[in-house]
Amino acid sequence: MDYKPLSGREFPRFSAIKTFFRLPYVEVDADYQIGICGIPFDGGVSYRPGARFGPSQVREVSSLGRVYHWSRALSFVEKLKVADIGDCPVVPIDLQKTYERIQKFYGQIISQDKKIIAIGGDHSITLPILREIKKKYKKAIRLVHFDAHLDTYPAAWDCEYHHGSFLRHAIEEGLVDAPRSLHIGIRGPLAGETDLDVIKKYKMNILTIDDLRAGTLKDFCGHLPDFNNDPTYISFDVDALDPAYAPGTGTPVVGGMTTYEAQQILRALKIKNLVGADIVELSPPFDHSEITALAALDTLFEIICIFAQAK
Repeated sequence: MDYKPLSGREFPRFSAIKTFFRLPYVEVDADYQIGICGIPFDGGVSYRPGARFGPSQVREVSSLGRVYHWSRALSFVEKLKVADIGDCPVVPIDLQKTYERIQKFYGQIISQDKKIIAIGGDHSITLPILREIKKKYKKAIRLVHFDAHLDTYPAAWDCEYHHGSFLRHAIEEGLVDAPRSLHIGIRGPLAGETDLDVIKKYKMNILTIDDLRAGTLKDFCGHLPDFNNDPTYISFDVDALDPAYAPGTGTPVVGGMTTYEAQQILRALKIKNLVGADIVELSPPFDHSEITALAALDTLFEIICIFAQAK
């Protein structure tokens, strides 16, 4: 299999069947190294729905994707076999059954020493992914979490599992090494001071948008921790971006990052052992001119290039 994208100079970018980065669509047991999959589930949202349409929209705007990273001076297709492996099965009306399907899907693939980048979907999908990652690596992993929200919130409507509680459960289940993980872009009002209890209890490392803007972007990036060879997972919620840059999301919060800041932070991350990633909370019904989808696509490109740089 030649894991190269369909050329825009042979097939115009508005043509052909849409896949992530115009890469080949392959079966999950093919010989790729990095599989990009969709998880079209938004049964864990608390406000705007629509993230179930995120994977198809990112495939659509992938027509504008390219594979050579100018700043890193590399082409990811020269370093890695990357493919579109389709969508993970979901049950749109049942969160727990969806979790079971995500875990089965992930378990099958990562047992073959392949890596996955998931396009969501709401942020509730990250918890079952982390459960399978923990099984693979036999220890709590380090998490780089881009978000406006803490996602350590309590049960809502007597439901423990939703997109705002995935991180609390991940920490309580021992899936994430809380003090050695990083949460970037957090901001906005809280329901009350008790929303900070989980942060204090588990000594979480929070970098708010005020921390980002306190000095220069260069200084901020220069002080990011080195993740060395520790198994590390990136979870990027598009609402980490300001609504001016990501209007198409379920719970927008003003005062967020620009797309340029997100690019620079992703490029500055020192991760030698990236074990997986996801990009979540893109809600196309609330997007305008594909602004948010293009931001998600660029984030996907940067994450693939982190894999390629380590390779």
